[in-house]
Amino acid sequence: MVRTASKKMNMDDLPTLRDALIEATLPHIAFDGWAAQALRHGAVDLELPPEAVERAFPGGAADAVAHFIAKADREMLDALDKMDLPSMKVRDRIATAIRVRLEQAADHKEAVRKALAFTALPQYAGLALKSLYRTVDAIWYAAGDTATDYNFYTKRALLAGVYSATLLYWLEDKSEGHEATWTFLDRRIANVMSIPKLTGKLRGVAGKLPNPFLLFRGPKGGRRGPFRPAA
Repeated sequence: MVRTASKKMNMDDLPTLRDALIEATLPHIAFDGWAAQALRHGAVDLELPPEAVERAFPGGAADAVAHFIAKADREMLDALDKMDLPSMKVRDRIATAIRVRLEQAADHKEAVRKALAFTALPQYAGLALKSLYRTVDAIWYAAGDTATDYNFYTKRALLAGVYSATLLYWLEDKSEGHEATWTFLDRRIANVMSIPKLTGKLRGVAGKLPNPFLLFRGPKGGRRGPFRPAA
């Protein structure tokens, strides 16, 4: 059942408005996809005026998809904050973070699937890359990563591959409790654990190649605090 918003919802409280509108829109994604029509249905369910959609997402469906992904990252971090990650090995922290991220989305698989299809369109390639970077960056910071050198980018590139492959596997997984996905995830992590041992020989070459993740890094020379997606 869709949660009904208060008729007195503050339209200027954009974080709350965006979160509420995304939640109300999710049931409509299976039928309408990530489109203005689905967002309008969500606004109606919340008893919000039509202008609420444009107020919350002036960039339309692209803004809504970006917020949907960022909201999921934020909720993942909130859940991980309640866990004893420091007591785990790094590989287990990563596996736990990815598992939490996907388990939280289990009730909205179709919305995730359609978000992937949306960001696969050529005009949204930048959104796809930026969203993937932010997700893997959030996972690494939750895992306690403090790298600032070449390893910063290597770790995120490797995790991007693991996360993307696991996400696609999860979308098609019909096993009980997604156990097949978690087995797949463990294998992928095991496969990449040995790669950092080889990267030292490649740094001289790789350091001269453009890295798309550099576009989303903080100011050069500056240390960022733990990543938190904006509301």
